[in-house]
Amino acid sequence: QVQLVESGGGLVQAGGSLRLSCAASGSGFRINAMGWYRQAPGKAREFVASCSSGGSTNYDDSVKGRFSISRDNAQNTVTLQMNSLKPGDTAVYYCYARVVAGPSWTESVYWGQGTQVTVSS
Repeated sequence: QVQLVESGGGLVQAGGSLRLSCAASGSGFRINAMGWYRQAPGKAREFVASCSSGGSTNYDDSVKGRFSISRDNAQNTVTLQMNSLKPGDTAVYYCYARVVAGPSWTESVYWGQGTQVTVSS
């Protein structure tokens, strides 16, 4: 079983920065990709950013140039640096990991519990 624990959310003024972190724990698994989704009130969960085990990154157009994702494969952590935050970035941010584990070595997706990010105008 894999657990994801997020940290770093909070309240910030528009134009400010926040840094989200997510750590995966457990044993006997390999993480293929880690990343972040977010969900604003009354809206569907949407993709924010991802990072493969090889370091390839992908971003939603709405955060390109403002957010930066990075991974530490040895520590099984992923970090989302969020700069130039806007009120529209307000949401609950969820960490996810695409995990392969034995004995079948099929891929499953695990989610963190979510962390609130609020950007005031």
